[in-house]
Amino acid sequence: MRTFVPVTLVALLLGGTALAQHHPGGHSPYAEISQRSIKALSEQQIADLRNGRGMGLALAAELNGYPGPLHVIEHADALDLSAAQRNRMEGLHAEMKAETVAIGLRLIEQEQDLDRLFASKTVTESALDEATARIGETQARLRGAHLKYHLSTRNILAPEQVETYNALRGYRAR
Repeated sequence: MRTFVPVTLVALLLGGTALAQHHPGGHSPYAEISQRSIKALSEQQIADLRNGRGMGLALAAELNGYPGPLHVIEHADALDLSAAQRNRMEGLHAEMKAETVAIGLRLIEQEQDLDRLFASKTVTESALDEATARIGETQARLRGAHLKYHLSTRNILAPEQVETYNALRGYRAR
């Protein structure tokens, strides 16, 4: 017990020193992002939403053997896709991108609206509830859209192609 107290105290002191060094003057780590156009979204997230990128929203599918159309297209030769499969993947990817870009743009707009409520100091509890409910619904639609295209992709591929895909992506040994 005697050793534990000094070791814990030293760890706390060093941790506090490290934090103070990382955030000069004790500033919050949020200080660096306080000038974002939309506080809750980074420029990378905004770009991803505008371009229909997955942003990890379909990991439940991807990591459980449900490939996405874009990555299947990227590995088309190694997967020995037929011409029909390749065409279907390209069609799925185009459909997915069109759907997710539209939803992503809506999400950006909704986050911007929420940000404005706070920036203008006009936010109320009911306005907050409405804004976050809309954002939550849009986030769910976006994730669902990405996941559904993974489901469709798997239905087009043969089991052997899915296994090869998983190996190519490093998910499972061949």
